[in-house]
Amino acid sequence: MYSIINKRNQRRRIVKPDMSQLKKLFIMPDSPDKFIEFGTELLDLIHKFFTEKGGIHSEVPLSELEKIFSNVNIPKRPQLLKDVLLEIKKKIIAHSVKVGNPYYIGHMTSAIPYFMILLEMIIAALNQNQVKIESAKASSFVERELIGWMHRLVYNKGAGFYKTHIQNWEVALGNVTTDGTMANLTALLVARNKAFGPDGNFPGIRVAGIHEAFLHYGYRKAIIIVSKRGHYSIDKVARVIGIGNDNVIKVPVDMRNKIDINELERICRQIQDHNERGHDRIKIMAIVGIAGTTETGNIDNLQEMRRIADEYNAHFHVDAAWGGSVLIIDQLRYFFNGIQEADSVTVDAHKLLFSPASMGMVLFKDEKDLNYLKHFSNYIIRQDSVDLGRFSIEGSRPFAALKPWATFKILGTDGFRLLFEHAFELTASLRSLVEMHCNFEPMNQPELFIFNYRFVPKEVQEKIEKLRLKINAASPDGQEHQARNKWMSRLRHINILLNELNIELHKELREDDNTFVSRTMFDAPNYFAQDIVVLRAITINPLTTTEILKEIIELQNRLGKKIYKADFESRLEKL
Repeated sequence: MYSIINKRNQRRRIVKPDMSQLKKLFIMPDSPDKFIEFGTELLDLIHKFFTEKGGIHSEVPLSELEKIFSNVNIPKRPQLLKDVLLEIKKKIIAHSVKVGNPYYIGHMTSAIPYFMILLEMIIAALNQNQVKIESAKASSFVERELIGWMHRLVYNKGAGFYKTHIQNWEVALGNVTTDGTMANLTALLVARNKAFGPDGNFPGIRVAGIHEAFLHYGYRKAIIIVSKRGHYSIDKVARVIGIGNDNVIKVPVDMRNKIDINELERICRQIQDHNERGHDRIKIMAIVGIAGTTETGNIDNLQEMRRIADEYNAHFHVDAAWGGSVLIIDQLRYFFNGIQEADSVTVDAHKLLFSPASMGMVLFKDEKDLNYLKHFSNYIIRQDSVDLGRFSIEGSRPFAALKPWATFKILGTDGFRLLFEHAFELTASLRSLVEMHCNFEPMNQPELFIFNYRFVPKEVQEKIEKLRLKINAASPDGQEHQARNKWMSRLRHINILLNELNIELHKELREDDNTFVSRTMFDAPNYFAQDIVVLRAITINPLTTTEILKEIIELQNRLGKKIYKADFESRLEKL
């Protein structure tokens, strides 16, 4: 059995509890030489993790890690720091995923600049708590400055607006949040509170609750509308704010994986017609656009969505957690036409701002919108205070804003432009490799560094194309109705087998462990909304090259052909 513990080294030196020794562990230590010594040793451990050879994942099975980390007793006696660091090295660092490896192109988590490690050390050492100015003095101003920069990227208001509001403690242009989920929660909670705000003697939903708010405004329920490619955080938010998952309406997408605008309008008109009949009225609380879908990297038609949101008096939120940072490059703003008219926008720093996990941001077009969340407490965020915590759902938060703030200064917009140009080149190269290869099928038209494809042997592709031509030529209501249904059934069965094939290929790639792409399944528009399993590549690592992408595709082709010949060729030939 594989074991990651050398039995002879299991004994740990136990330290007698001593207050004078314990004090030396705290900042600032009485012995700065030890602080520097262990800091240097820790940086050396991290450096070795980055440079050592081997696979992306360690060989230890998950079952063995379960055993290693199943001690039910909290340690009682102190241990030497050097022993604990050694244990971290052997048990944790050695078995962490090398997400910065240039052959790892499977998730939005990627390589980060080395200076981020130093910034994290500063954040930990200062230990500022952003909720309160008394525990976060200069860092509160830094956070507001960063939010001002991001707000200008999105909304691009005049310099005078930002000079007035960037450090105006009476308002908040947005929040730094733990992640994109918390940013979306903030935006949609503001949307809820605006939709059911104070009205005459009614104190608003924040005071009276959902039931009383719906009664007062004459609605049976409130809904959020988003495309089927929307992030699953929208469902989580709906649960948290009391709307419920059943009231998140998922709109189909078009052939480019963007929300179907015609279908969105149809749904909104249907709700309006229903409301005009005067029974069980439904409030369209928010319409959510996506600027960089998680699965396919595509951007909704934000201009049209803004128009529709205005027509139905709905809050328009844009989830740009993935793509919003690309606004840094002026020449690429046309990708996001309409985002500047959104009521609120989410952007994640731990994605395309190359910060370590995790940090999100939410921005509001109207600097007064966060007053719909504003709260106070006698002991920490009093009404006359300048505390950031007055405008945030979260309480205690670290000084995470330092990471993107410093990155903007170190890289500049010119540096980001070069990084994004490299990512676009990688995406184009991968797409070209797949489209030119006889055994792969592209499954999306990438916009923002995400490309989906699947392994489909050439002879199977030819069979699929013949079936699709027959299906598209036949009328669903004419004399060929039965024949069309038969061809559709054959196509579905072929895709079911191809789903199994690509799942097996993905497992083989995990076993090989020299490269990594992720896997997902979505209702593919070009296959009549059938669920299709695809390989998902994210090409943002500055260290990845076109040559590496070629190696990855050739490995996938080699393994795919082996699996196809062994388990799928005869089954697919029968269809």
